[in-house]
Amino acid sequence: MELKEINSLVELFFKKFEEKFPNVSKKKNEEIFLTCLKNKEFPDTNSGPYTYSWGNIESKIKILSNYLNNIISKGDRCILLSENRPEWLISDIAIMNAGGVTVPLFTTYSKNDYEYIIKDCEPKVCIVSNIDQFKKIKNYIAENTILISIDRFDETIEFFENIFLKNKTILEKSIEPVDPYNNDLRRNDLACIIYTSGTTGNPKGVMLSHGGILSNCEGAQEILKSLTKKDPPVFLTWLPLSHSYEHTVQYVQILLGAKVFYAESLEKLLPNMAIAKPTIMTAVPRFYQNLYTKISLNFLKQKGLKKFLITNTILLGTKILNKKPLSFKQNFINFFCEKLVRKKIKKQFGGKLKAFVSGGGALDQKIGEFLNSIGLPTLQGYGLTETSPVVSCNIPGEIRIETVGPPFKTNQVKIADDGEILVKGENVMLGYWKMKKETENIIKNGWLHTGDIGEITKEGNLKITDRKKEIIVNLGGDNISPSKIENLLCLNEKIKQSFVYGDKKTYLVSLIVSETEENKKEIEFYLETLNKTLSLVEKIKKFKLIKEEFTIENGMLTPTLKLKRKKILEKYKEDLEKLY
Repeated sequence: MELKEINSLVELFFKKFEEKFPNVSKKKNEEIFLTCLKNKEFPDTNSGPYTYSWGNIESKIKILSNYLNNIISKGDRCILLSENRPEWLISDIAIMNAGGVTVPLFTTYSKNDYEYIIKDCEPKVCIVSNIDQFKKIKNYIAENTILISIDRFDETIEFFENIFLKNKTILEKSIEPVDPYNNDLRRNDLACIIYTSGTTGNPKGVMLSHGGILSNCEGAQEILKSLTKKDPPVFLTWLPLSHSYEHTVQYVQILLGAKVFYAESLEKLLPNMAIAKPTIMTAVPRFYQNLYTKISLNFLKQKGLKKFLITNTILLGTKILNKKPLSFKQNFINFFCEKLVRKKIKKQFGGKLKAFVSGGGALDQKIGEFLNSIGLPTLQGYGLTETSPVVSCNIPGEIRIETVGPPFKTNQVKIADDGEILVKGENVMLGYWKMKKETENIIKNGWLHTGDIGEITKEGNLKITDRKKEIIVNLGGDNISPSKIENLLCLNEKIKQSFVYGDKKTYLVSLIVSETEENKKEIEFYLETLNKTLSLVEKIKKFKLIKEEFTIENGMLTPTLKLKRKKILEKYKEDLEKLY
């Protein structure tokens, strides 16, 4: 399949279907495409993992598209609020096939975020998975919005299975042949609006085109081709499909004709890997941090010969990763490390893993070296929602762990005079929804200003050295505006100033400037109340009270009274780290 000739994400799915099953009329295929390891929530069916074949998915997309065609016009926004499940992909493609624009929502948003986004994008249709998700948005939906539920919970709301039953009959009786997909869609058409944290508080709707995501798929195909030559690719997915990274990965999976498993949860990933036996797995740094911690703790318990082998597995594996030669003796020891340590570790992860791909945030170099050294190849990439989202990624066999790999051939990268990373290409967003000024501030002469500082190494790899914009990227790959939370904290009269911290961490902590320690209980109560209004990733878990104010005189504030984050960290980083 020549991706450059594909006009839309919808066409990508149907062309891949035709390529895999050219003679569908004779025998309806039953090859499994999606398997959801989480229990199905329909009350009238048996619980347990459930699967969809390529044929199931193709049929349901056509039926749902036909239904949506009668109620939406080109460009209408359609909310999609659901946990990961096969119906997520069916809905996403069907919305676009009907000419609509998918607006995915995280299931962990705050009430304020749901209210703002729904009012901002004015959806014509809302697809929700179950009553729990419906309750989160029911107060913010306009009266004329059409509601569709994946699981049955309210007779007044259109139910997924009813749509399939009714419209299947309509399609079968139709005299006029129905095109399987929308031929009018073009690469520069809007495919989805993915909301990301805004530095001023409100989320910003990133408008991504069909061509932008297809361009990303093309770059990923180039990176992963060596991993998919012999064995059919198998993915295990746990990152929410509403995340721009996983949203694009699902189209990479289609392109590769992969078999996909949806994991139950982060906590159950290891047993899920034993079932799925993935060859490729994409995740954010939080997953690799947890993995590193678990394996390291297990290694520390070992003694004698086992400890000797483990120590050398890490030492020699790191040397191999950094392309340093091994002596005859080291090669001999490494042979046993491979057979007795790395092979055993690989088996715990299903036995077929060819690569972890890390994105959505910076991966600690120590963790990357550790995982690669023990036989779990880990490729770090770089991107942002505004670039659909991947810009660069390490290549299997050519890993430079201190970098985020070479830029995709489908986009251009250059370093500005002040060190900022600039990106140009079809993958760059169409702009921010209803935010012309903000769009013009970030895209200049076609170049997206990423807000990250970096350099290009002599090997041609991109290396991130600093962040220009004031955004926290946690280990889950979530973008969080610290200033938004700091402003909310300072609404309390007992809090003079605050500083929020949590880059590359699992949760946020804060420095709080207050006159006296006696205010602590009151501040704790305020924080508890405030956290209820924030999304899961924005909540402040711990804080430290300090008396010294941030001032221009002590170098903690700029002349325009903005926090000098580097200066504050220089003085308080040790105190902040103690909160973890």
